[in-house]
Amino acid sequence: MSNIIEIFIFLTRGLGAVVCPFPVLTIEPRVNLLAIVILSRRNCGLSTGTTRYLVAMAIADLLFVFTEVILWRIGYYYFSESFLCITPVCSVIAVLRLAARECSVWYTVAFSFDRYVAICCRKLKTKYCTKKTAAVVLATTCIILSLGNVPFYFTYEPGDIIDNVPWNCYTKPNYYTDPGWVAFDLFDVILTPLLPFSFILFLNALTVRHILLASRVRKGLRGQINGENRSDPEMESRKKSMILLFTISGSFILLWSVYVLDFLYYNIAGTNPRAYNSSEFIFERVGLMLMNLSCCTNTFIYGATQSKFREQLKRAVTYPVASIVQLLHTQNN
Repeated sequence: MSNIIEIFIFLTRGLGAVVCPFPVLTIEPRVNLLAIVILSRRNCGLSTGTTRYLVAMAIADLLFVFTEVILWRIGYYYFSESFLCITPVCSVIAVLRLAARECSVWYTVAFSFDRYVAICCRKLKTKYCTKKTAAVVLATTCIILSLGNVPFYFTYEPGDIIDNVPWNCYTKPNYYTDPGWVAFDLFDVILTPLLPFSFILFLNALTVRHILLASRVRKGLRGQINGENRSDPEMESRKKSMILLFTISGSFILLWSVYVLDFLYYNIAGTNPRAYNSSEFIFERVGLMLMNLSCCTNTFIYGATQSKFREQLKRAVTYPVASIVQLLHTQNN
């Protein structure tokens, strides 16, 4: 919970909060790294394919925190005279942070589809839900999204030119008025997050429908309709998968909603975001804050929904202390 509060405080820095954000830098990357290590050990009771999706999501989250928080936000607010603020450099950083953000989003979609196939498509499951397929899907998604964000490099212009060196990155005014850039902006928002919204809601609806029907059939076959109460390992396994799936996808939809509303507002109303009044600006900043937060929550979701992950996390946290205690006990003896 303290992590979330610190991230919230830091990402509202643009609203005028004067708070040192460095605790985020020392905690959030470590938590993501710890999640990557724990999941990579494959002791959480998850299949290899599922583990690859979750590890990829954790890596994308970690890269987003590094590019968005450390390189972009810290560079702008605290190291405004460093090389990070040279226009070509911060333009590259902008492309990297956008690519990391979209990878985090679309990895969620890929994970949702993988769970849909695993739960609802028995015949396709053996061919699709494999570690090889997961690797191909993740690599292809990363390459396509990275290339698709390259045009953003050309949407920035320098704020100042000092000794023939361009400094800072400001969005070009024609980005919101030029038909080509307007179309590109629309395509980008459709790609992320409108399409993921639609895919996740559609896949979850199909998955819920399938589970409800399968549950009724299995209860009938196992005699539970007549009042017997026997455990069903298959349904328990599906229930755990659904808890993880719905928590991740539900968090994504909730945290991106304000950003989508802001996009719809400035397109329908024909308002330039650079000319927002104070209330519109605050609404936009809150949307960006929640959107950024959505790329930092998966680690917490693992801990909240997966008992085996919590067990491995507890072991990892207590291992140094236990080792020291054991060492001291050995020396005393």
